[in-house]
Amino acid sequence: MTIVYNIFYNLAKLFARMFFTMRVVHPERMVESGPLIIAVNHSSFFDPPLAGICSRRGVYYLARNTLLKWPFFGPLFPAMNVIPVERDGNDMSALREVIKKVKAGHGIVLFPEGTRSKDGLLQPARAGIGLVIAKTGAPVLPMRIFGAYDAYPKNAKRLHLSQITVVIGDPIHFTPEEISNPSRETYQNLSDRVMHAIADLQIS
Repeated sequence: MTIVYNIFYNLAKLFARMFFTMRVVHPERMVESGPLIIAVNHSSFFDPPLAGICSRRGVYYLARNTLLKWPFFGPLFPAMNVIPVERDGNDMSALREVIKKVKAGHGIVLFPEGTRSKDGLLQPARAGIGLVIAKTGAPVLPMRIFGAYDAYPKNAKRLHLSQITVVIGDPIHFTPEEISNPSRETYQNLSDRVMHAIADLQIS
């Protein structure tokens, strides 16, 4: 972790504990070394840091490039392992950077749904994460966040105090045969499998 990442990592942990009494179910399943794709449902602006603080190592995130223009925080985002992406999501340079980071042995947080849910319910997966899986062969760690939508949904004007629970699933390992056919159908099938694994996670 960079110094900046470490500072905000610990601040995010403190914030989550103070305001959301956050708990993590099955923290022992977190993969702390080697290439990893952390696949998470997406319903709140808080999802990236909530997923990130479940890992003891620094992980990477995708974020709209417009966030880098924010006063004060914007210039700090690169030091927080943020990979900027064009707003429309069709940014091949960002995708290449994601693949590069994973192949280099890093972990990255990705949202199979592609965008935040408007109602807090799970959305269908898009093919993007499947492409990253096929290009890297990295294991995928499914993760589901409960309560983040109630705390801070899309377009919210203020924060709501809410219990947040993060459930971590077992890593998914893909065989060479499963990722060998480079096609949109293959990518979508991989994405769907990951999304089903997220949907299966429940608070125990």
